[in-house]
Amino acid sequence: MKKGEILEGIVEKIDFPNKGIVFVEGWRVVVKNALPGQKIRFAIHKKRGNQVEGRLLEILEPSPLEQQDKACPHFGTCGGCLYQSLPYEEQLKLKEKQVKELVDKVCDNWEFEGIKASPLWDGYRNKMEFSFGDEYKDGPLALGMHRRGSFYDIVTTRECRIVHPDFCRILSATLDYFSAACIPFYKKLQHVGYLRHLLVRRAVKTGEILTALVTTTQTEGMREEKELLEGWKQTLESLSLDGTFAGILHIKNDSMADVVQSDETEILAGRDYFYEELLGLRFVITPFSFFQTNSLGAEVLYSKVREYVGETKDKVVFDLYSGTGTIAQITAPVAKGVVGVEIVEEAVRAARDNARQNGLENCRFIPGDVLKVIGEIEEKPDLILLDPPRDGIHPKALQKIIDFGVKRIVYVSCKPTSLVRDLEVFLENGYQLKRGFCVDMFPATAGIETVVMLSQ
Repeated sequence: MKKGEILEGIVEKIDFPNKGIVFVEGWRVVVKNALPGQKIRFAIHKKRGNQVEGRLLEILEPSPLEQQDKACPHFGTCGGCLYQSLPYEEQLKLKEKQVKELVDKVCDNWEFEGIKASPLWDGYRNKMEFSFGDEYKDGPLALGMHRRGSFYDIVTTRECRIVHPDFCRILSATLDYFSAACIPFYKKLQHVGYLRHLLVRRAVKTGEILTALVTTTQTEGMREEKELLEGWKQTLESLSLDGTFAGILHIKNDSMADVVQSDETEILAGRDYFYEELLGLRFVITPFSFFQTNSLGAEVLYSKVREYVGETKDKVVFDLYSGTGTIAQITAPVAKGVVGVEIVEEAVRAARDNARQNGLENCRFIPGDVLKVIGEIEEKPDLILLDPPRDGIHPKALQKIIDFGVKRIVYVSCKPTSLVRDLEVFLENGYQLKRGFCVDMFPATAGIETVVMLSQ
């Protein structure tokens, strides 16, 4: 088996997150974005010892599990979804098996409570960051998601299935408006252009919508920017939507990195936040606040987290990586006190506002890096809640968390491979894995949310 060799085979299984496994000529080959049961053609592009990776060239035969007639029209070209063509029940089985196999590698003596489905399978996402670009070099303006396997090409996703139709209406109106105005998009290699991203957030419970156009400050050769943005705002306000605009924003971002961030934010209409409701609590959400992207799924997730927390009336709870304080506030009614730590200051401000609006006086939020902050907190925790970023907990922060010596830890993870890596450290330091479950917060995609309970 040589690099560049083109082979065919049947995908036997898929490992998290998107690693299709094919056995050919006695070799185990990983081919990303291929589904179990598919017959595929692939090219060997990496071979190191026993590790062999292939690049998917063509799906020769679909999997017996697939239902092609129900797939999103963008499926296969858009890089957003992997499981769109699989019946939802099959998606759940695959994800449940992936999580259990991963955790079983480090601990086989635990109670796995299986997977919980998302209440919505389609149109469940409450946030999208669409990118401006072109579908091919020097092609017409596009707005949507990255083409699968490409860092540059953008697929216009006017009929995306994982968002409410309001998202697609806003996307289409925005694309048509700026296409007609001949406004250039930002080219990442040359660092020139104006249009970067379209951010849309929509609450499931309240129907409020917050949308932001993210641009550079490069306006040379363009028509008057104020007039341009006013026209875009009026275009959105004329749309017939199921929800209502809470705010329309213009965000300026001259960063070299391909991320949605703000150097300066201007409110074109309304306000720079909206409201969402979870489990009877009301939350203020700003453009960059961390909030679970599946609101109804979050209710399933947090209800179970609250069960794992249990009765803590006489206990102090640390909620580390607290975001907008969702878990902290859901826990506060059954705790003596809750201390949240979050590195994003905007999220901390939102968390404080949320707690105040919900009448919760026993929780406070501290801005800062968990690694640097937790040693300075006067209170000592009786229980720790963890909901870290995708890459898990920094090793030094992990050791500081272990040094608190709390009897129980509840760990929420959106990336089971990172969870398993951190679990190994907890287990080596005297903790036992008691229970765990997963929630499908991201139907049609490879993502999965996992929660485990650890105790001394």
